[in-house]
Amino acid sequence: MKWLIASDLHGSAECCEALLKAYEREGADRLLLLGDILYKKLGTKRNKQTVAEMLNPMADRIVCVRGNCDSDEDISMLVFPVEPNYLRIPIGHVAMFATHGHMYNDTNLPPNMDEGDILLHGHTHVPRTENRGHYLCFNPGSVSSPLWGSERGYMTAEDGSFRWLTLEGEEYRRYEL
Repeated sequence: MKWLIASDLHGSAECCEALLKAYEREGADRLLLLGDILYKKLGTKRNKQTVAEMLNPMADRIVCVRGNCDSDEDISMLVFPVEPNYLRIPIGHVAMFATHGHMYNDTNLPPNMDEGDILLHGHTHVPRTENRGHYLCFNPGSVSSPLWGSERGYMTAEDGSFRWLTLEGEEYRRYEL
């Protein structure tokens, strides 16, 4: 199964459209969203209703965790489940723990993480690949608002291979289990 993993859309219809094009281009089976989906930052051009309308038809292919900016009102616009804190997704001999990053992160790990598991989180808007010894810590960066000179992007995960790509599809990082 191929996962496309993204975080921090923040209600950008333009970036959501580019992400969905990347989903098709990648031939992904599932879209894993790591929170902050619809929240509209003040002073920016965002349209959370349009983003919800773009994502809802894909409800059967979306797995999602709640971010610190995802309000109850925003979540009510989505027809797919939004898990409150984290999800454990088995992949072969290990598990991916998907969370937004504001509650669980590398200083406060989700419960029941085992040796070799992968912590996936967004929240910082900065791509990350870090081997912490007994677990891996990955961040896809931000689809809409990248920080620290990073580009708008996402990750893919398939058969133990993790790739970081720009929204245009240019790979700039890879990690093999």
